[in-house]
Amino acid sequence: MYDHRQLGRELQIFDTDPLIGAGLPYWLPAGAAIRHALEEYVRELERRAGYQHVYSPVLAKRELYELSGHWEHYRDGMYPPMAVDPVAEGDPGPGGDSGPGGGSQLVLRPSMCPHHAVMFRSRGRSYRELPLRMAELGGQYRAELSGVLGGLTRVRGMQLNDAHIFCTLEQAAGEAASALAMIRQAHEALGIEPARYRLSLASDSAKYVGSAQMWADATAMLRDVLATSGIDYEVEEGEAAFYGPKIDVQVADSAEREASIATVQIDFYQPERFSLEYVGPDGAKHRPVMVHRSIIGSAERAVGHLLDVYGGAFPPWLAPVQLVALPVSEAQLAPAEAGHRAGTTSRSGERWQPGRPHPRAQASPVPGRDRRNRGRRRRSINQAPRRPAAAADERRRGTYPNRQPGQSPHHRAVERAECRSLNQTA
Repeated sequence: MYDHRQLGRELQIFDTDPLIGAGLPYWLPAGAAIRHALEEYVRELERRAGYQHVYSPVLAKRELYELSGHWEHYRDGMYPPMAVDPVAEGDPGPGGDSGPGGGSQLVLRPSMCPHHAVMFRSRGRSYRELPLRMAELGGQYRAELSGVLGGLTRVRGMQLNDAHIFCTLEQAAGEAASALAMIRQAHEALGIEPARYRLSLASDSAKYVGSAQMWADATAMLRDVLATSGIDYEVEEGEAAFYGPKIDVQVADSAEREASIATVQIDFYQPERFSLEYVGPDGAKHRPVMVHRSIIGSAERAVGHLLDVYGGAFPPWLAPVQLVALPVSEAQLAPAEAGHRAGTTSRSGERWQPGRPHPRAQASPVPGRDRRNRGRRRRSINQAPRRPAAAADERRRGTYPNRQPGQSPHHRAVERAECRSLNQTA
């Protein structure tokens, strides 16, 4: 495997700056193209599986996290609250506080589940709407210590692929199994090979909440899901979420450091805390079960791991530069640039105007013309999945053979029709 921290900077995918802060990487154009393709793949996978996409703010009042339990049990991983609309000293604030800062307090969210729970309870629900699958790719923030930060795999600000399924008790195990199957499908397509599957359970720590029966029921369901799916797994105590057990999909980097890249959780606690209800076929009110699910975890960790796996030579649909024209002399430079600027069709179906460069194709300088950053340029060219070389005899024929590096078989499962125009150009 490779080191994504070195590759990410060499290939100009991401970088960091002390002025922005540790653990807050920024995405350069190549990285943004990779991330966009990955996000679109996941969104399309979710749409086909019946998920509805939503957006929610990255800030919320402290009371939201007090209700969800995060403020009491996950405060060490959260940033301090920000005071807004402070009241005059001595006057009680909306929450009964007094003094400066006694008004509302906003918190950067460490999780999306409280927001989605609020969305579910925003109106009355019927059993006919369940399972309700709610998905979002949004920002969240964790107050990680400086010593544990590293590249894209451990950051303070992230874009998380998250979803919550609100369902009946009878539907919960089936929804968890379907979510796990979707994770395995996506990982196979992306070339992600799990190091292991982990059933994360509670320990004797006081950080875990809810009744013993809640934990026993949720754990039994997840064990059944793993057994039905035919997955070997390891049990690890002390790694559960504070509100319930979970299945974690673990991956490893070149140094054998493990990280969770996907998860499935069954939660009885937060539906109770938020008083979530739906009307059943008997006309009575019932409490739903909440299944938490993430396919690729954060975009940061997913791209970091894919860099480790592919060494920057991504499958064609995911590659930030899908085509590089290679002129072998000055005479071929103009045809190479003309091919680069030829009209092609974008991933969204919009036709690029002739004369404008396609954002995922480029013409390489003639060898020997620009000696600066030669190593970086050579590596960038070598990572492109399609490299037509413009030699003199080929230029006369108007054909450019496509020199391709070795490709992973995983890309075939997700090769998109949107890439056909680039295949034809190559």
